[in-house]
Amino acid sequence: MLGHICRPGDENESALSSKVESDLGPIEILVNNVGGSLGTSDLVDSSLKDFHDVMDINLWSAVSLMKLVVPKMQQRGWGRVINISSIYGREYGGTAPYMTAKAAMIAASKHSGMTVAKDGVTVNSVAPGSILFPGGSWDRFIENNTTEAVNEFIERNLPMGRFGWPAPVGATVAFLASQQADLITGACFNVDGGQSHNLF
Repeated sequence: MLGHICRPGDENESALSSKVESDLGPIEILVNNVGGSLGTSDLVDSSLKDFHDVMDINLWSAVSLMKLVVPKMQQRGWGRVINISSIYGREYGGTAPYMTAKAAMIAASKHSGMTVAKDGVTVNSVAPGSILFPGGSWDRFIENNTTEAVNEFIERNLPMGRFGWPAPVGATVAFLASQQADLITGACFNVDGGQSHNLF
């Protein structure tokens, strides 16, 4: 595992790509898995700084890495990009900045998937629902609320009667990164236990 700190678009990001390639070889599979939310559920009450910061975290980081990596995938004639979005990028939910950023992630994945399809590169997104893991936002939600409030949330929002967990998300990513997914590009896959209400 390589650790490297950089901000979207800065010169350290190019150094990250070069470091990975020198140590591990060509980048054939890119998974952009980052998330974070600021602001409120109301667009008017969320500051522009909140929007900028959330877009930096959730969107620009992925777009910047794609711009570095995808052209080399095109040259080699094969590559996989999987961007982790959210069901709140497909329907109402979460804060206004977060929903905006995750919707833009799905749109960027769709557009990119279409434009590089002829080059043997696929770009897809995965939209998890409420995934529970240590230190995550739903872990904090459980810590900061009563058992009754948590149970009410589960009853109201989670058809399977429980929070999701990371393994099914990882399995979906692994499939999209495989040769079995050769015919899939520009798609978005919900992994949410039926939590979302969108039809498409």
